[in-house]
Amino acid sequence: MTSPSDPSGASGAPPPVDPSSPPVTSLGWALRGMRSAVSIPALILTAAFVGYAGLARESGLTLDQTLMMTGLVWALPSIVVLTGAITGGMGMISAGLAVALASVRLMPMTMALMPLLRVEGKTKRWHLLIASHFVAVTAWVFAMRNVQDLPREARLPFFLGFGASLTGFVFCMTGVAYVMVGSLPPMVAGGLFMLTPVYFLCSLWGASRISADKAAMLAGLVLGPVFFRLAPELDLLLTGLVGGTLAYVATRLARRGVR
Repeated sequence: MTSPSDPSGASGAPPPVDPSSPPVTSLGWALRGMRSAVSIPALILTAAFVGYAGLARESGLTLDQTLMMTGLVWALPSIVVLTGAITGGMGMISAGLAVALASVRLMPMTMALMPLLRVEGKTKRWHLLIASHFVAVTAWVFAMRNVQDLPREARLPFFLGFGASLTGFVFCMTGVAYVMVGSLPPMVAGGLFMLTPVYFLCSLWGASRISADKAAMLAGLVLGPVFFRLAPELDLLLTGLVGGTLAYVATRLARRGVR
């Protein structure tokens, strides 16, 4: 069992840097990132993809198609949207638009993280493009919590090691689950799949540093079911737009009232 003071415990946080220790190479930082991928959040994400493997098999997708979407799309909500678009007979343009709307949330996350990983005058653009592929909620929350405590030169290789090992492990386990999911009860597969939104909500709440973030999540929890009933095809878009706007306005008015 890890003690509360151990920063390398269940959260997967990297060990503290000793200023007196010799410098670590980029490969060494990447290996530290790979070691940090062994964590409870990674196991929860893997369990969610196990649940998705059952959905993909029931939807008629082949093993190759399931693995291709897992490796190339990576973000689970976008994969689910794409799976629904394929099985629902959507056209290519409609499916692409649906996936784009599901993935647009990753753009501000990427824009917030890339400056933390970049070393002025040293980091090449294609390095950041590779790193951006691994940006999803699990990796983003982990990086925002931990990379700022690392030396600037260590951040990119550390994140690449974390993201590559996490993606590779989930990729392999998704393939194994697809083959074995026939013996998994539907209730168990559905329960594993539902771990993802529960974990995302808890992780984002813990990573929130300003009141507007938490207010936006609370507004989303309230407005999500409402818009699902009123406009099921646009419920996520409307929930994010209206809930985020209300949270921003409410927190701004509250700050002015305090002043």
